[in-house]
Amino acid sequence: MAIKMIVTDLDRTLLRDDKTISPYTAGTLEELHASGVPFVIATARPTRAVRKAMPWLRYDGAVFFNGAVVTAGGESLRAYKIDGALDIVRAILRDKPETQLSVEMEDYLYSNMPPESLGDWGSDYGYTRDFHETGGRQVEKILISSENIQPEGWEREYAKYIPEDLYMQMSEGALLMVMNRQATKLNGIRLLAERYGVGLGEIAAFGDDVNDIEMLTACGVGVAVGNALPEVKAAADEVCGSNEEEGVARWIWGNVLT
Repeated sequence: MAIKMIVTDLDRTLLRDDKTISPYTAGTLEELHASGVPFVIATARPTRAVRKAMPWLRYDGAVFFNGAVVTAGGESLRAYKIDGALDIVRAILRDKPETQLSVEMEDYLYSNMPPESLGDWGSDYGYTRDFHETGGRQVEKILISSENIQPEGWEREYAKYIPEDLYMQMSEGALLMVMNRQATKLNGIRLLAERYGVGLGEIAAFGDDVNDIEMLTACGVGVAVGNALPEVKAAADEVCGSNEEEGVARWIWGNVLT
C-alpha cells in the first residue's frame, strides 16, 4: 500500500522528551517534503504553542487543540468550538471551588491557575477568577484538574457539568480536556485528506496517547511509538521506535522514502 500522507502527534511521539527533534528527524522531514507527501501534525497543543516553541517545524496541515482547529498551509479550514463555556465553568466553581480550570479562547489561555504551574501552556496567558472574559464567546477547549480528586475520578466527578454536545478526554493523565464532540484528531484528518485528495487508507498515523487511538485505527497504517501507552500499542497496527529513538522518522525512511 502506497502511503500518500503522514500524520503525527507531537509530544512524546515526533518530539523528543526535551521538545526538540534530532538532525536525523529534521532531515527525514525535509526529504518527505521534497517527495511531495503531505506532512500533517495532529496535536492537543494550541496553535501558539507550536508557533512559538517550534518555529523550525514545517508542516503542510495541522490539527490543533485536539481537533478544535484545522489548518492547511496557514489557512483555517474549520473550527469546532464550545458554546456556553462560562455557564459550565461557573457551575463547576460554584460546587467545587478548588477546581483548577483553564479555558482556551481565540488562541489565548484564561486560567485560575498561576502561570508558573502551566509550563508551555502559560504563554499568552490571562489570570481570571470568574472567567467573565469568556461570556457570550465560543472557546476551543476547557481544561480541568483537581488536587482534591484523584485523576481517575475526574470524568465521573465532572460529567454532570458537561452538556451532551461536548466530550471529556484525559491527556497524559494530567488534564481532563473538554471539547466539542466534532473536535477530534480524526475529523481534522478527514478534512485535510479531502483537501489533499488522499483516502484515509493511504495515511500513516503516529501517536502515543489515548487521544491518538481513533486516528491510529481509522488510518491505513496506525503506528504507536515504543513509549506509547499499552492500550495505544494494542490498538495500533505496528509499533516503531520510541520518541527518543527517532521512531517516526525511521519508520518513514523504511516505509515511505525507500
